[in-house]
Amino acid sequence: MGRPKSFEPDVVVARAMETFWTNGYAGTSPADLAEATGVAKGSLYHAFGSKRELFGKALDRYGRVGFELTEEVLARPGTAKECIRAYLMLLVEADLNGPVRRGCLAMNTELELGAQDEEAALAVRRMVERSIQLLAGRIEKGRLDGDVAAEVDPNAQARFLMNTIVGLRVMVRTFDGPVLYQIIDTALAGL
Repeated sequence: MGRPKSFEPDVVVARAMETFWTNGYAGTSPADLAEATGVAKGSLYHAFGSKRELFGKALDRYGRVGFELTEEVLARPGTAKECIRAYLMLLVEADLNGPVRRGCLAMNTELELGAQDEEAALAVRRMVERSIQLLAGRIEKGRLDGDVAAEVDPNAQARFLMNTIVGLRVMVRTFDGPVLYQIIDTALAGL
């Protein structure tokens, strides 16, 4: 019988996610993963199969954690506009206050791998579609509560906001807060 695992797989995936997020897929070597996770390369490959498989698990984790955060922020008390603004501000502030401005792992993945990795592109698309659903649901709740105009199309507005989020997550890598906050305010004017 082989030796039992001496690491927690969820912790390894979380640390790998941070490494991929900071360095990109191609920019992350097996040695980087071993250093970040504290698990030897051979053990990583034995447990996760390959760098690509570990990346897939890291991307899935990113999506799960992101959806939990999105649901939590959008469910807070307040108007749809207030909740969505809080969500957009949270995304921007996380990058502005982090040690490295790395943007969004999903969008970074789409830009780096989307054209050549169908599975990665599909995972990103599912994340984007789920985010649009969550935003549309909050906008619809705002319509029902009377704080969003009845003529606002929740799905169209959610797609527009998702496009804004994608742009913000790219721009946060090079622009400072005042520019990004102005974009947020402009995008929310339609609510």
